[in-house]
Amino acid sequence: MTTIYVGNLSFKTSEDQLQELFAEYGDVTSAKIITDRETGRSRGFGFVEMNDDGEANEAIEDLHEVDYMDRSLVVNKARPKKNDGGFGGGSRNGGRY
Repeated sequence: MTTIYVGNLSFKTSEDQLQELFAEYGDVTSAKIITDRETGRSRGFGFVEMNDDGEANEAIEDLHEVDYMDRSLVVNKARPKKNDGGFGGGSRNGGRY
């Protein structure tokens, strides 16, 4: 399975539209647009999962820098999420309990 990062999405793009765009290249397992926790609005990027690596690579190659809804898409393989806790690896209280 390949996870694809899709950036510079129009804030009007729906998950269904994102899935349809990539479905032209093969079976899309999921399409998720990332939203702001507080407002619920799109953050302008999302992730698509495709089962077939060949189809995913073709989609990445064909859709990178393509104009979609008046935006030039950024499409590449997603990098693994860092799990550093966001606080430099330490605890908030300096290890004191």
